[in-house]
Amino acid sequence: MTWPILGHPWAADLLANHIAHESVRHAYLFCGPAGVGRRTLALRFVQALNCLQPPASGQACGVCRMCEQTWRQQQPDLHIIQIAEDAQTIKIEQVRELQRLLALSPYQARYRIALFLGFEKATPGAQNALLKTLEEAPEKAILLLTADSPDNLLPTITSRCEVLRLRPMKIEHLAESLVTNQHLPDPEATLLAHIAGGRPGLALSLIDNQTARDERKFWLENLRVALNGGIIERFNLAERLSKDKNRLRAGMRTWLTYWRDLMLVTARANAPLTNLDYVEPLEAVATQIDFDTARRAASALEAALEDIDFNVNPRLLVEVLLLDWPKITAVDSPARLQAE
Repeated sequence: MTWPILGHPWAADLLANHIAHESVRHAYLFCGPAGVGRRTLALRFVQALNCLQPPASGQACGVCRMCEQTWRQQQPDLHIIQIAEDAQTIKIEQVRELQRLLALSPYQARYRIALFLGFEKATPGAQNALLKTLEEAPEKAILLLTADSPDNLLPTITSRCEVLRLRPMKIEHLAESLVTNQHLPDPEATLLAHIAGGRPGLALSLIDNQTARDERKFWLENLRVALNGGIIERFNLAERLSKDKNRLRAGMRTWLTYWRDLMLVTARANAPLTNLDYVEPLEAVATQIDFDTARRAASALEAALEDIDFNVNPRLLVEVLLLDWPKITAVDSPARLQAE
């Protein structure tokens, strides 16, 4: 029997064996890009740890009260620590409050679990505060951390955790899984697998999220407008697109996938594109720029994504980005090409 997750069977087997052999570590670090399935794997692990009627050692029934509460992230002994809505970091006060809770015996479950989501966003003070708990974890407490990379955490934290490095699936394997398990048509499954870059969590989240799909098209269409437009059009775009910082951050990530695709097309690389439904516009743009131009635009976006979390004027940030982009002879979007 395997855990109901998409991808990462080796990690599920490892964790199940830790439970079966009573060798569960006091702390685990799940690393990988956003959308790869870090939280899903962590929650399945918690289910297997605390299931009331496990079908086998290291497995979870998925239907008992404990399993259902855990999956909904509403179990009293599961404490989830993440960035607050109005914040940009995990703060030391959140860690200290957790330490108080972990000192208590479990209320209902076998273990008290602390799940830190996106712990690379924790302040240095918060990371240092967690060290003592990692060094002297209560007997019935287990700490689970998710992060994009161990390199973005203090080495003393990483060294005290069992590190599981989760990687995207092969795109063709993810597409096959979406057809088999989610009953998607082949073209839709293939497109979602490419957009997600092999990340199963992101692909699953896009299936029923039409808003996210529409947002992607919105930002790619505005990228086309910027490339085709002059200085005035780009200033106007910067003003409109920079009003919501969170939306802008997500939009710049979408732009980054487009410029990375252009790097692949201009280099004639044999690698899968992210924006599979924009192949014709990408090829048209690639005839007017070279690899270095695409690389510079991608690098500038990566830097902007780091700067946006600091006290940088969002409008000025977008203006600088757009004004540095090359002027491209009009290239139609996929919808317009189909209409023709």
